[in-house]
Amino acid sequence: MSASSGRYDKIFDAVIVGGGPAGVSCAVWLSRLGFAPVLVEAAGEPGGLCRSHSYMDEWNASLPGMTGIQVADNLAHSLHLADVPIRLSCRVDRIDADAQGFTVHVQGLDAQPLRGRSVVLASGVLPRGRAQFSGLAGVLVGPGKHVSDHDFHGKSVAVLGGGDNGFENALYALEHGAKSVDLYARTVRAQRQFVQQLSRSAIHVGEYAVDGAKRSVNGAEYDLLMVFYGWEPCADYAESLGLRRNAQGFIATDTQTAQTSHPGVYAIGEVAQRQHPCVVTALADGVTAAKAIQARLEAV
Repeated sequence: MSASSGRYDKIFDAVIVGGGPAGVSCAVWLSRLGFAPVLVEAAGEPGGLCRSHSYMDEWNASLPGMTGIQVADNLAHSLHLADVPIRLSCRVDRIDADAQGFTVHVQGLDAQPLRGRSVVLASGVLPRGRAQFSGLAGVLVGPGKHVSDHDFHGKSVAVLGGGDNGFENALYALEHGAKSVDLYARTVRAQRQFVQQLSRSAIHVGEYAVDGAKRSVNGAEYDLLMVFYGWEPCADYAESLGLRRNAQGFIATDTQTAQTSHPGVYAIGEVAQRQHPCVVTALADGVTAAKAIQARLEAV
């Protein structure tokens, strides 16, 4: 479609927003089922958070001994084998609904709007605390390659957050040469195996005061702060659809179909805060949405 023509050359059966495990799984299944999906990804490559996870992912029973990056490469290969069209480096701005379906407006290398009979939100999550600590030197927010690439040798480190990511990365810093690590958490929610590996004297539970610019916690200054405040859904582009959300802002869905409060709109993976978020459950979510879309389209 040209920007001014108002006509679309193709209406896809599903426009899938997000190229992580959930989105790729949905796209591959729809294509294999004989439908016409298109996948839109803001990054330059598919893979989602896997693309920044350089550690071994030993939790994925189907792909032992692979890093997150290798898993991301396999996701991209699966899209290629299923002949799924992809719009890379395209960020979705807005989704409009009408009687015939949906118009997905994008910015990026291929900014042409897309039309779909259904829409799948698979855009995942972003680390909380990004705005609070943005641009501050010596502050790392959220897990990922920026942590594994960091030189911890001889540094004093404060870790903020009491979940698995906080404890795992505190242990990672110690294993990679940190002089000292203190972990601050209002509550501890991490697995027992992680908590037990960290010295009790290093774990500070309760309210604490942070000065990001000074890299200080409760008045004690550190060489490095690492912030693991959990995740928030990446779905502002879907505000126009008026989707029902839960108390934490994640998109509410029907567990049997992954459909949202808006007919024809599905949310899968971490954007919907499904149980036990990981690659395997995200892949299963993609299958759930694909089969629900199949049933909806074949009933027309």
